[in-house]
Amino acid sequence: MTERGLWITIEGGDGAGKTTQATLLEEWLRSTGRTVVRTREPGGTEVGVLIRDIVLHHRGDVAPRAEALLYAADRAHHVATLVRPALARGDVVIQDRYLDSSVAYQGAGRVLDASEIRDLSLWAAEGALPDLTVLLDLDPASARARLDADDKPFDRLEAEKDEFHARVRQAFLSLAAAEPDRFVVLDATRPPAELAAAVRERVTAALG
Repeated sequence: MTERGLWITIEGGDGAGKTTQATLLEEWLRSTGRTVVRTREPGGTEVGVLIRDIVLHHRGDVAPRAEALLYAADRAHHVATLVRPALARGDVVIQDRYLDSSVAYQGAGRVLDASEIRDLSLWAAEGALPDLTVLLDLDPASARARLDADDKPFDRLEAEKDEFHARVRQAFLSLAAAEPDRFVVLDATRPPAELAAAVRERVTAALG
């Protein structure tokens, strides 16, 4: 019998440690014998790579509504061609960012209507929601210090002002409070190994 697929998304501001936790979770799941599909939004498909280049690295302005629509277009293609087929096979999907990022960044950050952004994403993805969303919560000042230490060029969103990132953080926390069954909120200042253990505990429960 095919094992039940599981869809895990990892959310949080830039610099919160999403990549580290996704890697640790993937390694652990593979060690238990599960097949893992690791992906991200935008950029998890060939179409997504093209969209990612526009929304994160385009030199010049992208109108806020155009930005939101580009993310939704990526999401529609990504869910239809990668996520749903993987779950149907019984795989575990670990995904860096999903619609909660759009609500936080384009809704709160760009000051668009958050409910409209969410509805657009749900329409694009035919209502698909993850089984579990891990929110790595980190205050913008600490996140900026981590990004500065990495000494890499900032993308369009990373380069936004502190007020933007403060709105994004609060939006993420509000989303988590509204859906406590889907979200687990973790303090991203904790050591990576501690965070990984907390994530594994929730994933184990979700796998049943």
